[in-house]
Amino acid sequence: MFFEGSEKKVEVITAAEAGSLRELGKDFWSAVVAKAQAEILTTLSNDYCDAYLLSESSLFVWKDRFLMLTCGTTTLADAFLYFLEHIADRHILFASFQRKNEYLSHLQKTSFEQDIHRIQSELEGSAFRVGSLDSHHNYIFHLNRPYQPQDDDQTSELLMYHIKGTAAQYLRSEGQTIEGIRKLLRLDEILPGFDLSDWLFEPFGYSLNAIRGDRYATFHITPQEESSYVSFETNLNMEDTAILEKLLEALCPGSWDLIGFNTPAPLRENGKFSCLTECRLPLKCGYDMSFNHYQHKDQRPVKAVELTGKTL
Repeated sequence: MFFEGSEKKVEVITAAEAGSLRELGKDFWSAVVAKAQAEILTTLSNDYCDAYLLSESSLFVWKDRFLMLTCGTTTLADAFLYFLEHIADRHILFASFQRKNEYLSHLQKTSFEQDIHRIQSELEGSAFRVGSLDSHHNYIFHLNRPYQPQDDDQTSELLMYHIKGTAAQYLRSEGQTIEGIRKLLRLDEILPGFDLSDWLFEPFGYSLNAIRGDRYATFHITPQEESSYVSFETNLNMEDTAILEKLLEALCPGSWDLIGFNTPAPLRENGKFSCLTECRLPLKCGYDMSFNHYQHKDQRPVKAVELTGKTL
């Protein structure tokens, strides 16, 4: 059973003249989500943010920005373009569109190049690939418009592959529960004081949104053995925490990417894993983007897989 966990991501920051994005209402955001061929499952709100858990990943809406992640074969570019129809171009301060390389890209409805061709008809910007083409990599398009982020405006993305061990076995088991997954991920340690909204899919798969004040975190787990993928993203300051180390210890990925925007130095190699790829990209829109791809030493030996007629 295959499901494409690799995600697409859009983020937009608007000027005060655009009004509050939260006041656009749930019906508007449901329409945005529908354009990506997804739906809203749950809603979690506080004084700063509305967090929508989706059938394919997450949507976070603040007064002056929104962030949307979708996985599977969703059409996030359609959702982005629908939003742009309702907000004047002059009110957009920052916009970016990311897309990770997929396990089975031929199953996607569009390519990154096709998405960007359509988006650039509305917004003038630049596009880059970070990472090696023959390995894990990430694409990003951003609006070519000067922008100065706040000092605490930073994002960390941890994308994990080939999870193994007891955690992976549990995430593929029939008897798993939401409470069991929360304990496995050590959420009480890494996200203290956060309000949580999560969903356990059938036969397996897990998503979580978490908010505390204007801070957010989100998990998405696709545990299938041949194509496992776990994403964690947050705007917490990671410099004084051990969140990344705790997640790597819990999920035992064979390899992973760490993507940062205005974040501190990446993980240090420690003998158990090596950094195979690193890239630094100062974006013209005010953010410094970093991309590092790591591999655990135990991931080097791989088994040959015999292909059947159905897989050819």
